[in-house]
Amino acid sequence: MTAPLRIALAGLGTVGTGVIRLIEENGAMIEQRAGRPIVVSAVSARDRTRDRGIDLSAYPWFDTPAALTEQADVDCVVEMIGGADGTALELARKSLAAGKSFVTANKAMIAHHGMELAKTAEAGNLSLRYEAAVAGGIPVIKGLRDGASANRIERVYGILNGTSNYILTEMEKHGHAFDDVLKEAQAIGYAEADPGFDIDGVDAAHKLAILSALSFGKALDFEGVEIDGIRNIMAADIGQAKALGYRIRLLGMARIDDGKLFQRVNPYLVPESHPLAHIDGATNAVVAEGNFSGRLMFQGAGAGEGPTASAVVADLIDIARGDAGTVFATPASQMEPCERAESGNRVGKSYVRFIVADRPGVLAEITAAMRDADVSIESLIQTEKTSEGSVLLSMVTHDSRECNVLKSLAALSSSASLQAAPVVMHLLSDQD
Repeated sequence: MTAPLRIALAGLGTVGTGVIRLIEENGAMIEQRAGRPIVVSAVSARDRTRDRGIDLSAYPWFDTPAALTEQADVDCVVEMIGGADGTALELARKSLAAGKSFVTANKAMIAHHGMELAKTAEAGNLSLRYEAAVAGGIPVIKGLRDGASANRIERVYGILNGTSNYILTEMEKHGHAFDDVLKEAQAIGYAEADPGFDIDGVDAAHKLAILSALSFGKALDFEGVEIDGIRNIMAADIGQAKALGYRIRLLGMARIDDGKLFQRVNPYLVPESHPLAHIDGATNAVVAEGNFSGRLMFQGAGAGEGPTASAVVADLIDIARGDAGTVFATPASQMEPCERAESGNRVGKSYVRFIVADRPGVLAEITAAMRDADVSIESLIQTEKTSEGSVLLSMVTHDSRECNVLKSLAALSSSASLQAAPVVMHLLSDQD
């Protein structure tokens, strides 16, 4: 019989235990598809006494994850610890240095240190796999790295954070305020107690940086991602977007503009005719546009024990088959840094929302600032006065340079008429 692929598992939370369950339940099928068995040779976690709902007595236990890299009967280390640095990064470096392949679901670590780790893995003819790091159980990494490898990817974008998408679509369905829906999401486990990484766009930015490197063959550049989240979106924004024929979604967007790399995570108004407008709940969806393949769309559960464990084990099956290959679609040694594109030079329509005092001259003041910045208004909606005496003004611009829109808002920044900072979102178009 062909020798098994012997793995060590660091981290026995929801996903880690899910990996063990999947291997135990589907072991015979996995062996058939991989050409040899995949067996767990060692595990590591902080608390031996915790009830994880599965029997771990058959697996040698190590209190320190680094000890896994020293075991002769381990071919591959699987990391489920999390965090961009610290223990997870130390484990990745030591595993590859010890000649062991490495599988992770750690998007933050890959986004920050992926180039270093990829170069080490490829130099040692080892596998570094991270399918579960982006969009959970959706095989988008494999799809882009292998299935679309003959294409020049024109742009890659999508809904990359299930928590934010759940909040936005619940606000859309029920008209509830952001804070209320966030509390509901926390109560049912869709949002963390500290939801900042999700709702402020950082989680999506980690994933976007990885997809961008994979799609364009340029060095990972997480620091170059422009990030804005969904904290400031009101139910009224969603209602007004709907009246205009759009739905609001937090999108990650990346493309090469005139040889420069553009990367942004931002709430967008998505036309109701676009497939992403109909992605509801905690679902992820990634769109890649190839010059020969056309539009490719990957959709499914972006998190959770089952989908994430499925992606991890799929990576293990590839390793068991001997599929080392490149970490990204391009050898890491050939992936050069790319100059960043200035978003201010981008031309498109923008949605701008103001909360203003209800008094004469306010609208004239706003439109004058936009006129002076060479921004023209395509449509405008004004709500009735609130009990606090405020009015919500929403407008959509004609195609304008983004820097001009920001210039108009800067001119209004000291205005006594504005009762809150304006909110700007862009309209998704074929030019994005």
